Amino acid sequence: MIAVTGAAGPAGRALVRSLLSRMSETATAGKGPAPTRVIAIDSAERIERLVMPVPTKPDPKPDPKPDPKPDPQPDPKLDPEPGPKADPKEPGDTAPETTVVTGADLAVLPTAPGEKPAESTEEKPRRRSYLPSGLTKREPRPARTDSVPDLGIVPGTDTGVEWRAADISSPDVVTALDQADVVIHLATADDLAEATGTGSPSDRRLRAVRAAQAVSMAAAAVGARRFVAVTSAMVLGARPDNPVPLPDDADCRADSDEGQVGDLLEVERVLERIPRVHPGLAFTLLRPAALVGPGVDTAVTRHFEAPRLLVLRGTGTQWQFCHVDDLAGAIWTVLTREIDGPLTVGAAGSMDESQVETISGMRRLEVPAGLAFSTAERLHRVGALNTPASELAYVVHPWVIGSRRLTEAGWEPLHDNESCLQGLLDDQRRRRAAPSGRRVGGRDAALGAAGAAVALLGTAAIVRQARSRQSKRRRSTLDP
Repeated sequence: MIAVTGAAGPAGRALVRSLLSRMSETATAGKGPAPTRVIAIDSAERIERLVMPVPTKPDPKPDPKPDPKPDPQPDPKLDPEPGPKADPKEPGDTAPETTVVTGADLAVLPTAPGEKPAESTEEKPRRRSYLPSGLTKREPRPARTDSVPDLGIVPGTDTGVEWRAADISSPDVVTALDQADVVIHLATADDLAEATGTGSPSDRRLRAVRAAQAVSMAAAAVGARRFVAVTSAMVLGARPDNPVPLPDDADCRADSDEGQVGDLLEVERVLERIPRVHPGLAFTLLRPAALVGPGVDTAVTRHFEAPRLLVLRGTGTQWQFCHVDDLAGAIWTVLTREIDGPLTVGAAGSMDESQVETISGMRRLEVPAGLAFSTAERLHRVGALNTPASELAYVVHPWVIGSRRLTEAGWEPLHDNESCLQGLLDDQRRRRAAPSGRRVGGRDAALGAAGAAVALLGTAAIVRQARSRQSKRRRSTLDP
């Protein structure tokens, strides 16, 4: 029997669904004994969200006293040539395909407490800052009421999954893991809104570390034969001098900051003691590339919700993804081939910036490296960005992995990087179109991703330039 902790998240639900499919195929083909069922374990609060109905907006009530008077029409004599309205998302033909933003364009930023804003002789706009209003401060997020019938694993339905509510960061999780032969612990963050929306960074890190300790000790206590932990290849670090690809046993060179990458580094420090503390428990550590799948929400996926594709001048990145179905296939290969130690999981090869631009249809926004990181750092310092600026490196520097050990064991990814990116873009379009979508545009997406925040701010600078040029042309035509 397989137990999956943290199963109520987007990656956990997709992982459970994929494991059920592989178990069914193994039993049908008669290729040997297979686990009989899957136990999905998570907190009662997260499980309850999966069965709550999606709220619908009530129809607006008609005005009981409609005004019969028509709206007054503007007098053409008083307004001989009204100015055109500029769309902030469509600046028109004034912006080229590749836009270069300088330091002066991104100079208008919110100031920290006690910091005086820089004086300017330019004409002041209506708003105090060109920074979009969604980035001026943190706003409370609405309550989550997601429904996932498309994944087919909603609690209470006959799907072959037994849902057990338990606090995975408490030693009491041992009761929920009863009779489990294999324990899969999802330590990677697959829901950025939930991870950064509640509690302080220190509380979030403490919960992640305690969950790794509690689940690993409980797995040994119930007599499980294997413990599989899923973190992220982000712990290997994103640096301009990284080899392509990184080997499975590469050193962890990521910065141990207050972000989620720092959380995973602390989790792995706990997990690396399992072979010594529990010698009878086989241990495998899986580090997937940028995870994508239905509902998966990370700093990397939000990067593609920005209006432009951020590119740092003088640098080049390589994009690589890992679909949750391929992650499940890697776990199945680990269980059937009994592979121990650290493993990397990702689609074969990588894509360069030009390929990503072609598939996504996004225009490139070119920014100097120093300006991009300083902008992200300042946004984080004033509270407009809830992730550290160091996470910007993961969308501008390479961190491609090779998956050599899994490939030698017979694992093959079903999704390439192109299909992963296309699926990511399609999932984002469906989310924005849904009435219960958590985000409606790049403005909200930038609240959780450094790359999206810098790209959104740069796009606002482009819109400001376009409006300034339109205003100058309009004034020149009206001058006698």
